[in-house]
Amino acid sequence: MLAGLAFAVAALCAGTMGFAIQRGATCTVAAVEEVVQRRGARRLIALIEAAVWVAGGLLIAHRLHWLAQVPVGYALNGWTFAGAALLGIGAFITRACVFGAIARLGSGEWAYAATPLGFYLGCLSVTVVFAPTAAPAFSASAGLLAAPALTVWLVTGFFVWRIATPLIEHRRMLRDLVGRRLWSPHAATIVIGLAFLVMLVLAGAWAYTDVLADLARGMMRDVAARTVLLACLLVGAIVGGWTAGRLRFTRVRAAALARCLIGGVLMGWGSLLIPGGNDGLILVGMPLLWPYAWAAFATMCLTIGGAQSLQRWLARPTQSGVAP
Repeated sequence: MLAGLAFAVAALCAGTMGFAIQRGATCTVAAVEEVVQRRGARRLIALIEAAVWVAGGLLIAHRLHWLAQVPVGYALNGWTFAGAALLGIGAFITRACVFGAIARLGSGEWAYAATPLGFYLGCLSVTVVFAPTAAPAFSASAGLLAAPALTVWLVTGFFVWRIATPLIEHRRMLRDLVGRRLWSPHAATIVIGLAFLVMLVLAGAWAYTDVLADLARGMMRDVAARTVLLACLLVGAIVGGWTAGRLRFTRVRAAALARCLIGGVLMGWGSLLIPGGNDGLILVGMPLLWPYAWAAFATMCLTIGGAQSLQRWLARPTQSGVAP
């Protein structure tokens, strides 16, 4: 259990993450949509860069002996792909991944409060619907964390370059961080990565979907502290929307509520089958170079992209003006 100053810093970092997620409109669904519709990949690259930031930070923290808890990974099996496909379908139905749901809540789209609820219900019911075989767990003590010391210096140089370059080339970046404008994907990535790294050192591997999953499974480890961190994440997102002037008290419609709830349930099922939500995959599994995390994230993106492409094709009018 965290206490005192360490918990206060972790709570501040959770709020900062929520703020950055909202101000950067961070969402895997939006990132894939950018690829499908505009043939751009800025948001997708930013999400992958978040994994790179955490990977580098983990290397440095490990070398300095700051990591009190080493995350646990899982083997790649058939359930990984099935769960990732469900995660993608759920995100497509919801029109937001678990990151995007936080960003939408921060903009006052209150129907997205049903997404975490649906995720929790999905975690509760996954064993009723499926009978998954538990994936073997393994430690992260090897692999990335066993990289040579030279790698740490190279990573440190990369960090300095990535922070310094936009400050030199884009002088409005600092103003954007505190102003009302939407953050660039790169700016949001820096803030999310650094905030998560501090939380990782202080509170261990933390993803808000893991909190919901553990609550559903009755795993009460540090439940009070982790629930407070979840609340700080949500408050940070709302503050982000308010300071940007995008917080609107929108009417909650039954159709949107049902869509978010159903999508949340599917994402809950998928996250336990993988196991891991896309926030945990991006910020823990992918930085540690775990094959199951990269395979799951890729499958999720392909599923979302396939569903979006099919939706566009079905909505496209034929030459006679009638949709196919």
